[in-house]
Formats: sequence, C-alpha cells, structure tokens
Amino acid sequence: MVKITGKYEGDLHCQATHGPSNRTLETDAPVDNQGRGEAFSPTDLMATALGTCILTTMAIAARRLGVDLKGARFEVTKEMSTDLPRRIARLATQVWLPVPRSADRDGLLERAAHTCPVHQSLHPSIDGPVVIHWTE
Repeated sequence: MVKITGKYEGDLHCQATHGPSNRTLETDAPVDNQGRGEAFSPTDLMATALGTCILTTMAIAARRLGVDLKGARFEVTKEMSTDLPRRIARLATQVWLPVPRSADRDGLLERAAHTCPVHQSLHPSIDGPVVIHWTE
C-alpha cells in the first residue's frame, strides 16, 4: 500500500506528496481549462503514468531476457474529448527501444508494453494504441 497526500494551494494549483519517499510534485489546471499550464495537469500525469509504466514493465521483462533497455524512450500524445463530460479520449503511445526486434524472444517485451498496470487500468472508452520502434 502506498499513500499519496495532497493539498490545494489556490489558483488551481495542487501539491501532492509521495508517502514512502516524501517527494512532492505540483499540478496546475491546463490553459484550455482555466489554468496557466505551469505544471503537469492531472490528466497529463495520467499520460505520464502510462508512458513510464510501459517502459518500467518492459524493462522488468527485458531483465528476464538479459537485455538492457537503458536509453529507451517514450512519447504519449494525450487527446481530450470534445464533448462533455471532459475526459481523456485517447492516449497514443510510441516507444523507441535501443534493441532490435530479434531481442524480443517470444514477444515478451511487446506483451509487457500492452499489459502494464496503468494500461490495464484505463477505461475501455480510452483509445490507447502502443507503437514500438525497434533499432534495426
């Protein structure tokens, strides 16, 4: 169990604290929703969680293959709905790996990308394609 605490600091800014490490992060409402966009928005954090979860889960799987994914990177493009209620409609993810496809024996890395805990937790109405770019 992990506890995250938070407080509203005013002017649409919040601060959250990660219990185990005591590290903090700040959020702001996005410019298109009355904020100044001075920090990650809550929905930006969801996109960030997806990208980092995919890379972390792939790195765990890569260890089993004896493969190092250091230098791998991701890009998540978040699209909000145009109708109400306001929500995330699409989280399109691209992952660039520093290894060739041949390193992914039995498709373990590719499965890991599509089954990370955050991806599995997304509402079914969120379109969440994942594209992997291999080094050839």
